[in-house]
Amino acid sequence: MNTRHRAMRGMQVLANAALVTAFVVFTVQAAKADDAAKILKAMTDYTAAQKSISATFDSDIEVVTPELEKIQFTSSGKMQLTRPDKLRISRTGGYADVQLVYDGKTISIYGNNAKAYVQVDLAGTIDQLVDLIQAKSGAAMPGTDLLLSNAYDELMSNVILAQHIGQGVVDGVECEHLAFRGVDTDWQIWIESGTRPVPRKYVITSKTVAGAPQYTLRIKDWKTDAVADADTFVFKPPSGVTKVDLDSGVMAEFDEIPPGTPAGAKK
Repeated sequence: MNTRHRAMRGMQVLANAALVTAFVVFTVQAAKADDAAKILKAMTDYTAAQKSISATFDSDIEVVTPELEKIQFTSSGKMQLTRPDKLRISRTGGYADVQLVYDGKTISIYGNNAKAYVQVDLAGTIDQLVDLIQAKSGAAMPGTDLLLSNAYDELMSNVILAQHIGQGVVDGVECEHLAFRGVDTDWQIWIESGTRPVPRKYVITSKTVAGAPQYTLRIKDWKTDAVADADTFVFKPPSGVTKVDLDSGVMAEFDEIPPGTPAGAKK
């Protein structure tokens, strides 16, 4: 065999090896994506099937200053839900003390710091409520998409790559760690392992904002068998507060970050 033939044979061997490697990588990535989708689907099916849910949470939202310094704002809160049409969320942080109450007919959002509240008639479901909040309100909270009855479809709608990273531990609970890539945002979620696949941690990374700020949500004290009493979903305005329009500029004061602060990571 002459030198030219040996060189050509060597190149063919390398090409075949590259094809095998690419196939193995593709197969592994496809398996990770399929695994991630199955775990996420199990979570969304489980949470959507729960008639009553209560949990507490801590959230961190990052903003990036013009000098590219990252500043983080932290809040804590509680969520109570009774499907299909009852929801209460409270959140307290350094710049906002907010309550959202929905009784199936009216949504009420109260900002204690602003001493103002909004009320909108909305006969419907929690899904319709979340759509309205995300479209209209400056008080929209990332993570509300986890509450939707069609959460899987919403979460996967812009995903271009999915991976099951492996296991992790959040607040002492063993979880499955999933990562998803989108065009504008990447996000990760840690889902409790075992027979109760509830979300424990949710991280959103905004790729279209300089510095790629993140929003982090840690969910604790999950209960799926606690029935809320009737008054839980009734809003009673405190004395001395003002009712404002949904599109009012006052709504900016209901947000997790101070008005005028550069945008953070929101999904």
